[in-house]
Amino acid sequence: MSTTPATRRPRRPPAAAVTPRPTVPQRLAALPTATCLTAVTALLCIFGLVMVGSASPVISMSLYGSPWTILERQFLWMGLGVIAFAACARIDYRKWRTIRLPLLATTMVLLVAVLLPGLGVTAGGSSRWIGFGQFRLQPSELMKLALVVFAADLLTRRADRVAEARWVLYPVLGVLGISAVLILKQPDMGTAMVLCCIAFGMLFMGGVPMRPILKTVAVFVLLALVVGLVDPYRRDRILSFLSPGANKAGSGYQVWQSLIGLGSGHLFGLGLGGGRQKWGLLPNAHTDFIFSVVGEELGLVGAVALLGLFLLLAWFGLRAGTQAADRFGSLMAVGITLWLTSEALINIGAVIGVLPVTGIPLPFISYGGSSLVIAMAAVGILCNVAVHGRAPRRPPARRPPALS
Repeated sequence: MSTTPATRRPRRPPAAAVTPRPTVPQRLAALPTATCLTAVTALLCIFGLVMVGSASPVISMSLYGSPWTILERQFLWMGLGVIAFAACARIDYRKWRTIRLPLLATTMVLLVAVLLPGLGVTAGGSSRWIGFGQFRLQPSELMKLALVVFAADLLTRRADRVAEARWVLYPVLGVLGISAVLILKQPDMGTAMVLCCIAFGMLFMGGVPMRPILKTVAVFVLLALVVGLVDPYRRDRILSFLSPGANKAGSGYQVWQSLIGLGSGHLFGLGLGGGRQKWGLLPNAHTDFIFSVVGEELGLVGAVALLGLFLLLAWFGLRAGTQAADRFGSLMAVGITLWLTSEALINIGAVIGVLPVTGIPLPFISYGGSSLVIAMAAVGILCNVAVHGRAPRRPPARRPPALS
């Protein structure tokens, strides 16, 4: 009796491993840092041009007889900023170490010059500019860059002595103290606060122990309170932000009008150009309080989108620092990121009423000249640090399971 062998079913090849689709953070992490920084900065600048064009026609018409004059000047400064960005992105960031002392000395001289009658240009009760016509330089903006370069170089050269205050902490505090006093004389308390954020943040990231940093921060906070409470103008601003509704017609007027504008925007806003506060109700609508116009015309969605762009700028700036080729580049990236993000936080905090009004612009968004150009130059330096940095580490690819 013959038996037929049992028919065997053909063996199927193993199914190919399904590769999960990358998430949005993973896709962003795979992009070059310099490209991401350039894209985010471009979006911020375009956003700023649109909002300046929307917030400025009323004040531009009253000052210059044309609703487009302020926007045209912003276009001019934006063009200069693009040139500064491109130049700084091409210059090797290590070369900034060779000019750290001339840059710091020149900036200090300019800070003194703006206080001298006949040299400094006074506007709105403050003497912060030097120059002629529309071509004015604000030395306090240049001081931010000078402080970043000086602190990064010092923390790099004395990396083995960061625990000794006299070698690292005292020189940085000396530069900070002198520049802050000169800037407070203008007066410009907001920029002095930004300089403190830069200095203390870089000292912490540079490895200086926390105890001396915290002691110094406490001393600076006490001095800031004394300076703010002694001067009647600053005292009114500090007290008004605690309860802006208590003095709607006085020192709290600007913040109160800003909150009205933000509340009027609701979720999607009144539409671009449809804001009402810029019609003479909100002072400085196109400069210090432009974020209120954003919330009124673009609503919560537009305000959150703008905050998201600043968060992306901070993320990619810190990523440039972690991927930097050396300690100096890493500290430069951290300092510039602290500079731009702290300035944005202080400005937005004043607009929404959780911080005193300090008079500093919103980076890339507010109307301004030297602040915009120098901020774009700083991002150019960030891009150069990213270009010369190490390639990010990628996780090893998963191998398919061995066939049995």
